Amino acid sequence: MENSGGIKASLQGRYASALFDLASENGVVTSVEGDLERIGAAIKENGDLADLIRNPEISRNAAGAAMEAVADVLGLAPLTKNFVGVLAANRRLSALPEIIRAFAAIAAAQRGEATAEVTTAHPLNDAQVEELRQKLELREGRKISVKTSVDADLLGGLVVTIGSKRIDSSIRTRLNSLAQAMKG
Repeated sequence: MENSGGIKASLQGRYASALFDLASENGVVTSVEGDLERIGAAIKENGDLADLIRNPEISRNAAGAAMEAVADVLGLAPLTKNFVGVLAANRRLSALPEIIRAFAAIAAAQRGEATAEVTTAHPLNDAQVEELRQKLELREGRKISVKTSVDADLLGGLVVTIGSKRIDSSIRTRLNSLAQAMKG
């Protein structure tokens, strides 16, 4: 099963594809997708966890035990918990954020959806997210799910990424372009 955008070609894509196939066979794609979102959020919110998955000096056993504890705290389904254990045993925990993104892309593609990663300088309210989602669906001609994040360095505007397409209307980018133009 070759996925859109050559996702399967990468190591992370192969892991994500294997997990997706297992989840499909067991009818738990939605559950695993939710588990992976929780893991991704935990990695973003917890510096110690982010350090753990990237530290090559931590033994396989220690990493596996730590991730098992994280899985228990997050209440992960058995398939997801086992998958994270395999990543720890294979020293591939550092690839987990990319695997999570690849799995989400595969699941969305199977549903005929695309995911728009939207970064703004300030948090969007629910009405703004919904309006943006509707505009992106009109533009793309398919169902879009929106994942938002905040980066104050953008100053204003937003950056939207859908697959390999990027729409950058941030003030930071506009200012950088103006600075380059003025250098002449």
